[in-house]
Formats: sequence, structure tokens, C-alpha cells
Amino acid sequence: MSTDVRTIPFVKASACGNDFLLIDGASAPQDVSAFTRCICDRHDGVGADGVEWMVPHFTADVEIRLINADGSAAEISGNGTRCVAAYVCAQLGKERVSILTGAGMKICQLISRRDSEYEFEVEMGEAVVQDELALKLPNGEVRGIPVSMGNPHFVTFVSEFKTNWQAQAAEIQRNPHFQQGVNVELVAVDSKYDLRARFFERGVGETQSSGTGSCALAVAAMATRRAVSPVKVHAPGGIQTVRTNGNKVFLRGPARLVCRGEFLVS
Repeated sequence: MSTDVRTIPFVKASACGNDFLLIDGASAPQDVSAFTRCICDRHDGVGADGVEWMVPHFTADVEIRLINADGSAAEISGNGTRCVAAYVCAQLGKERVSILTGAGMKICQLISRRDSEYEFEVEMGEAVVQDELALKLPNGEVRGIPVSMGNPHFVTFVSEFKTNWQAQAAEIQRNPHFQQGVNVELVAVDSKYDLRARFFERGVGETQSSGTGSCALAVAAMATRRAVSPVKVHAPGGIQTVRTNGNKVFLRGPARLVCRGEFLVS
């Protein structure tokens, strides 16, 4: 029986219930996708929505590569980026953190800190909002607004969340219109300044929150005159605030360093 076992250090962090494992890219095994699936498993692994693999970069404090819980690659997570910013703040004591993501450079400005709890505002770049799109699903038609935040989103407005909303979101994700997959946001408008949301993300499924999803649904609501800037996005995992300044989108919310440990790899 083989006794060749090594350990891979990790830090676990959470932003509004959207949890990630932060791992030094130098520790990455040969099959990163398989390892990510293993460590993100909520029964036999540590459990997370994804892994942010961190590597040095000469133009940023850190470069990150996001792998979802199912082993697929993603361009960016707003919440995951804030989690990495919290880690960099803890390690280096910086209040302005530059992070290179698959969707470009993101600047995270520290707003407040209390022990392992951090709050940042992140410049998320520009949103691309498309015209309303009608999708034919097995159980009928659904209308929504495609939005890009460097990653793809489909925002659909509802009066309330049905008990089986996850099934409809999964059908939207499987629609052949989205060749690269899509993150799905369901939004209920409580006021021009308050939106309630549910998230169903590529490579993960239902999540407690989403940073880029909050940005996407907020700008879609603003574009259709359902909301104005700044707007609060209320999700099961907590509240994030989205504001716009010209064409730029800014996301404000918390991030918490949860624990650190070592994962055994045989």
C-alpha cells in the first residue's frame, strides 16, 4: 500500500456565503480540475464553491485563476476576488489590492476591517447589457436580459421566487443559446434601491450570493428603469451594494477569512 502522501495548504474564505478555497498556484497538482472537484466536495473534501489559485504577477499584487467546484474554469468571481483581497490584506497589510483575474485587473479598496472580517469596494469594470431575450424552455418561455461582467449572465425579473426556481434556472443554463454556459439571476424588485436575488452559477449550481451576478442584475435593473444607483442586492448570504459611475460598475461587500488547513493528497 502506497504511503506517498503530501499536503496542500489552503485558506478558506467566504463572501456573503459564497465560499472559496485560496491556494498557492505553486502547490497545484498536475490535474487541477480533478483536485478542485475533490477538495471542493462538501462531504469528502473541505467544501467550497470553487478554488482561487493564486500566483505572483509583476503588474499586480496577485494573479488568480478560478476553478469552479465541478472542475470547470471561470473568468472571475466578484466574491472570490474579495476573498483573495482579504487574504492579501492579512498577509501584506495593504488597503488597496490589485488582482489580475481572467476578466482583467480589479482594484479592491479596503473600507473597513474588524478581526477576520473585511469590507471592500471593488472596481468591476464595464458591464455589457444586451436587449431582452426570449428563451423557449421545456415548460414554456422565459424572458431575460443577457449581461456580461467579463463572464456571462442571464437576468430574469420575477414577482416572487417559485419553489422550483432552481429547475428553471438549470433549464436556462442548458439552453443551446449559451454556448459557453451562463450564470442565472432571478430578481424581485422591492424598490428602486432594493433588489432581492437568487443565483444559479455555472459549475456550481445554487449559491448563497454572487458578486458578478449582483453587478449584472443591478445594471440590468438600472437599464430597464427598475432601479437606480446605488442599489442594494439582498441574497440569502447577505447584502451587497452596486453603484455605477459613468460606464464603470463598483461592488461593495464583505469578505471573511474562515480558517486555514492542509489537504491530504495521495
